[in-house]
Amino acid sequence: MGETIFLIYGLAIVSLIITMGSQLYIKSSYSKYSGVKTKKGLTGAETARMILDKNGLKSVKVEAVDGYLSDHYDPKVKKVRLSKSNYEGTGIANVSVAAHECGHAIQDEEDYSFMRLRASLVPVVNLSSRAGYIAILLGCVLSLIGLVWIGIMCEVVILLFQLVTLPVEIDASRRALNKIKEYDILDKRELSGGKTMLTAAALTYVASVASTIIEIFRLILIYGRKDKD
Repeated sequence: MGETIFLIYGLAIVSLIITMGSQLYIKSSYSKYSGVKTKKGLTGAETARMILDKNGLKSVKVEAVDGYLSDHYDPKVKKVRLSKSNYEGTGIANVSVAAHECGHAIQDEEDYSFMRLRASLVPVVNLSSRAGYIAILLGCVLSLIGLVWIGIMCEVVILLFQLVTLPVEIDASRRALNKIKEYDILDKRELSGGKTMLTAAALTYVASVASTIIEIFRLILIYGRKDKD
């Protein structure tokens, strides 16, 4: 029993290290490469507009939004939304993030299968994310182990969503790098910084998958043991 408790706490620490480590890596990479101005001098907004126009997506709008690294592509309204620092910035990180979001717009235009699958899972995941820990908490308080297991299954649904998201993000970064090369947005010396930034972004999703797997395993260890008591 002592070994199981040690493992449970150990897994929680590992999960925390993975999450914090991935966030630190992307923030440090972003801080470093947003300060390195590109020779071409394009802003993130200009980069996005160029990539979209050259790929027949002139109807997709590019707009600035508040928030730190709040960049995203909204397939419902066909808009690439860039945080103000990336919208206006001319650093390697700024144009790399903008190119990544355009990668999602191109996926949408091409009806990329994993993107469609992810979109179909969103309503279920939204419900699961709200219900999961509520079910676990109520199950613990009311000593209803069955309710706890429902909560754990909700976590499994979230893991499925993350697993589907992973290839979507990796593919968007791949497309972004290809477009950056094709349109000479970054020169050869700047490309390594762009690759680092795009890799750092992808690793945050890998870290999310790893952390969720660890958390599910940890919950099973905790409540599986209680179920046997």
